[in-house]
Amino acid sequence: MQLDLTGKTALVTGSTGQLGRVIARTLASCGADLALHYINNETKALELKQEIEASGRQAVIVQGDITKQETAMQMRDQIQASLGVAGVDIVVANAVIQYEWTTVLEQSPEDYISQFESCVLQSVYLAKAFIPYMKEARGGRFIGINTECAMQNFETQSAYTAGKRGMDGLYRVLAKEVGEYQITVNQVAPGWTISDRDRNSEPGHDEGYTRTVPLKRRGEDQEIANAVAFLASDLSSFITGAYIPVNGGNVMPAI
Repeated sequence: MQLDLTGKTALVTGSTGQLGRVIARTLASCGADLALHYINNETKALELKQEIEASGRQAVIVQGDITKQETAMQMRDQIQASLGVAGVDIVVANAVIQYEWTTVLEQSPEDYISQFESCVLQSVYLAKAFIPYMKEARGGRFIGINTECAMQNFETQSAYTAGKRGMDGLYRVLAKEVGEYQITVNQVAPGWTISDRDRNSEPGHDEGYTRTVPLKRRGEDQEIANAVAFLASDLSSFITGAYIPVNGGNVMPAI
């Protein structure tokens, strides 16, 4: 038994980011061809494209603001033309707008808008662009990157939490709307994850966080990508509407 995505095409938004690049590499290693979305870092996008092509998979880079519906439609058309496919089999909504966290009283209203746009509307636009093909194909995977923060509700998290909780509601409804077409809709919720930029950090700076984690460590970016690859594969064919924390048990959804 293995995660085999041979013959599948996957779109990863925010693929040049710390987590996005590992997700893209992992899906390619499972056999998928990749559409690599970026907003600003063209150099990293080209580097990732070359890396994936060197592994024997096809790749195309697509650029644009994921908070705009026209971007999603343009990406769809570009992917079809560049990769010669009728549509995308796997969508991973990973991109999110970054901003400075502060209290509700201090947080700019524009930050709440940006989080709604990048967490909720991004997925709405991706669904409108890519799910019609999945319906015709009677199958597909729609995966969103959420966060453990959506369950924690800690101080200064309000804009991020509001956006991700809105995303959670959207995904649960979408799962019910498209399930009859054998399209699954799921979310992966990382904790505070170790990525390339963290690997040279001072040891012990995360002790306050890991003290609360049952596994007593932070997760690795590869562990998040592994969960995404599982949800993208046929091994997850009867899982939909799920919010899956990948955080060592730091938050645990209850029944």
